[in-house]
Amino acid sequence: MNIRMWSLLLFMFLYAVASAQTTNRYLDTPLPSSWEEGGEVFQQMLPVNDQWWKSFGDQTLDSLIAIAIDQNYSVLTAIDRMNMAKANLRMERSSFFPSLGINAGWTKQQTSGTISELPQSTQHYYDATLNMNWELDLFGSIRQRVKAQKETFAASKEEYTAVMVSLSAQVASAYINLRELQQELQVVEKNCASQAAVLKITEVRFNTGLVSKLDVAQAKSVYYSTKASIPQLESGINQYVNTLAVLLGMYPQEIRPSLERIGDLPDYMEPISIGLPADLLMRRPDIRSAERQVNAQAALVGASKSDWLPQVFLKGAIGFSSKDFKDMSNHKSFTYEIAPSLTWTIFSGGKLMNATKLAKAQLDESINQFNQTVLTAIQETENAMTSYSNSIKEIVALREVRNQGQETLTLSLDLYKQGLTPFQNVLDAQRSLLSYENQLVQARGNSLLQLIALYQALGGGWNN
Repeated sequence: MNIRMWSLLLFMFLYAVASAQTTNRYLDTPLPSSWEEGGEVFQQMLPVNDQWWKSFGDQTLDSLIAIAIDQNYSVLTAIDRMNMAKANLRMERSSFFPSLGINAGWTKQQTSGTISELPQSTQHYYDATLNMNWELDLFGSIRQRVKAQKETFAASKEEYTAVMVSLSAQVASAYINLRELQQELQVVEKNCASQAAVLKITEVRFNTGLVSKLDVAQAKSVYYSTKASIPQLESGINQYVNTLAVLLGMYPQEIRPSLERIGDLPDYMEPISIGLPADLLMRRPDIRSAERQVNAQAALVGASKSDWLPQVFLKGAIGFSSKDFKDMSNHKSFTYEIAPSLTWTIFSGGKLMNATKLAKAQLDESINQFNQTVLTAIQETENAMTSYSNSIKEIVALREVRNQGQETLTLSLDLYKQGLTPFQNVLDAQRSLLSYENQLVQARGNSLLQLIALYQALGGGWNN
């Protein structure tokens, strides 16, 4: 081999070593140092140690989420994915160790006597050997791939946590929607009873000749219009029961009896601060998973650069070989082989170079995805905080509107009985009161939904 070829090999070796050593610096700029994680990988313990839904004080909701955690098929799938990632990690780690194998057999061979001057002969022998093949990870290719798989396994844990956070939020949201519709149904039924009483008053006044039949017809129109909204509410209630059944991994008939009993909306309306510490966002499992993916891709970049360097193998075998089986244990039958080897790809048509470019592009993609995930988290949290704060103001205002609507109906009905006001005022008061009470129930339900969204946006909850 001439001087130029040796110079080329030396240059390639130095370039590969230098490239392999710059992998970590590639990550320093995009990832803020203040976001580096310490401690165990699986710090987020939702929903075990951060059961935010218990602040609602609703035992039915607590039991529903507990069942969902145990039986939901998305959770079980996430556990399976985590187990698969763990198995892949163990498989990758096995590359650190030598592979051992045993060969044993009997061979009988007859040579031809017509292709050479040697006479025809027959040979047979027994052999048994223990073989070893070991790749020495001198340049860190195996180590980098194990690191990548370790980060992938950690990301699968965060994905499991994300499923748990999402599941608890979905169950709570479906439950709140169910209770909201049940409360609206109660409002409608109460107003139906009130309107039925007014209808009787108009019928009595018509029968005594105090009013025309128009008042009776208008009263019936309002009553039956209100009553017509009941089937739609019952249909919505049934749909949310079915939704909860799917989330719980159960059939609807198993939970319908306990959920069809009308329950109250959780009475929870607490002010929150608008401040948003950065470390709260880092509790979000999707951000933590994206960070793990960046680390995994960085390790794969290092592994691809290590592939430019030589691979060193240590092969060996020990065993016994003998013509007669009874002589297998004789020390003269002992055999061994030691064969260290080095493999270095000099030219591969640009395969190694493009593999490194591909790994770097995938790393850039994961960094961009991480940054996008952070921005999305900030947006979701800000929106949820603003919506929840404003929903509290809306509830306060609607309570006053509802109270005034009740007083308006009482006054207009009293004046109508005395013949001092037309029946149209009573009709307007009835319609308005029904609308105000429905709006108040919807505002209470929406406030709880926004609070759930805020818990979810912050990765499950926070400490005040």
